[in-house]
Amino acid sequence: MGRRLAAAVHVRHPVTHELLVLQPGEEPDEDLVGAITNPGCWEEPDGASADEEPEEEAGTGNAENPPEPEPEPEPEPEPEPELAKAPRRRATKKPDAE
Repeated sequence: MGRRLAAAVHVRHPVTHELLVLQPGEEPDEDLVGAITNPGCWEEPDGASADEEPEEEAGTGNAENPPEPEPEPEPEPEPEPELAKAPRRRATKKPDAE
């Protein structure tokens, strides 16, 4: 039994090069399976649930192999304040001496 799609997939047939739309629940032929590169479009195999994490990735740890703590995020540097420019003053005109 082949794998079943959980989502609609647009794929180009590797031999005929025609554009195909495969619907959820379909079991594509083996020549099309290689052309589908998104692992999230496949249904979960029997006995597995999307809510469950594999034990290796669950991070539960044990006495021999404790989980590594997540590193603290680095604080973002504060932006340097922009200096306000003083308004330029015009030079006063001197009265013409006549």
